[in-house]
Amino acid sequence: MKLIVQLTISSLFGIVFVGALLFGPAGTFDYWQAWVFIVIFSVLTTVPNLYLAQRRPEVLRRRMRAGPTAERRPAQRFASIGYLLLFVLVAVVSALDHRFGWSTVPTPVVVLGLVLVTVGLGIAMSVILLNSYAAATVTVERDQQVVSTGWYGFVRHPMYFGVLIMFIGCPLALDSLWGLVLLLPGLVVFAVRILDEEALLRQELTGYDEYTEKVRYRLLPYVW
Repeated sequence: MKLIVQLTISSLFGIVFVGALLFGPAGTFDYWQAWVFIVIFSVLTTVPNLYLAQRRPEVLRRRMRAGPTAERRPAQRFASIGYLLLFVLVAVVSALDHRFGWSTVPTPVVVLGLVLVTVGLGIAMSVILLNSYAAATVTVERDQQVVSTGWYGFVRHPMYFGVLIMFIGCPLALDSLWGLVLLLPGLVVFAVRILDEEALLRQELTGYDEYTEKVRYRLLPYVW
């Protein structure tokens, strides 16, 4: 019950926080793209987390230990701060773009963005269900084993792959092209986190070196 209460408070705070980031800079609640985005984000995060709270609470506890202060490695603290800043900037820039009409995004492209957000977030959440050790912080736990099935047979970091798809879709879904400019620093943050994480996994997770020979690409198939 305590975990459910914590999850409920966390989910409500997340919805209010995202709403403030979008409707504040937009200067209006008449922003249908933001409403649809919030609904998709809320459903695709809350429903799987409720399942975990009921069936696999230890996995949810790992996911709830998040943020820069929970990271032990300096590079991961940098990446965690970077993720948060980028999310805030993408939301605010996109909302300002919508408010002042800096760019024009046709409705079909907005729908494409919403599909990318749905697919990307769906992939990220499905990875958590596949890998019980997919924590929000970078660490290796006792008895942890390499997972090589499902999305892990596609790329070595499928959660980040899903988040990247979502990241690309967010500005489009929120009626903005200028938000896409933040994709470049976002890729830098992804690279820092992945390279440092792999250094840890190669050192502490048995079988990870062999896994990297089997699955060659870290984030994007045939690219990197």
